[in-house]
Amino acid sequence: MKTTLLKSEDYARSPWKNGGGIFTDIADAHRPGAPAKDWDSLLWRFASTPIVAPGPFSHMPGIDRLQMVVGGRGLVLKAPTQEFDEREPFTTVRFTGELEIVTELEAGPVEVVNLMARRGAAEIELLALREPGDRRLAAGTHLVYAARGHCSIRLGGADYAIPDAGTLKVELTEASQFVLVSGLAVLASIRLAG
Repeated sequence: MKTTLLKSEDYARSPWKNGGGIFTDIADAHRPGAPAKDWDSLLWRFASTPIVAPGPFSHMPGIDRLQMVVGGRGLVLKAPTQEFDEREPFTTVRFTGELEIVTELEAGPVEVVNLMARRGAAEIELLALREPGDRRLAAGTHLVYAARGHCSIRLGGADYAIPDAGTLKVELTEASQFVLVSGLAVLASIRLAG
């Protein structure tokens, strides 16, 4: 097991693919040996971003996306044939990067987290942990994001404190017991294919 505390002041910033806003990049992985770390080499990415005005989402062919509101409320994603309801915070929606999506803000700006992965390269999950409790984490990469204030967890018998907006990156070679001790956390889990 390897753990790394990622602090909010060290996060990078990058533009949305369509240029309509700015991501706060928390963690990502790209194909080994790729000449550039860009959308073409992306394996997975966990990021937060404000959505301050209604508008279109970036077109991301081949990318699967999970999204969750962590600040504000009232977000609805509208696609030609379906709607994704994120009106309540900490609700996860799953959609593909090919969908033509336009946002609707019913109660002002929101802050969201996104977990994206290249289809076929990784399996992803995004979950809000609101109450203390334990769960099994499978082998893979897990990101424990302190979305609202600090939180504390126990993993493999060790205790970790995660500051507000900080993220504990956990790389597991085998399953491990995970306990949310206090606070509210967003758990992003990535399992690379093969």
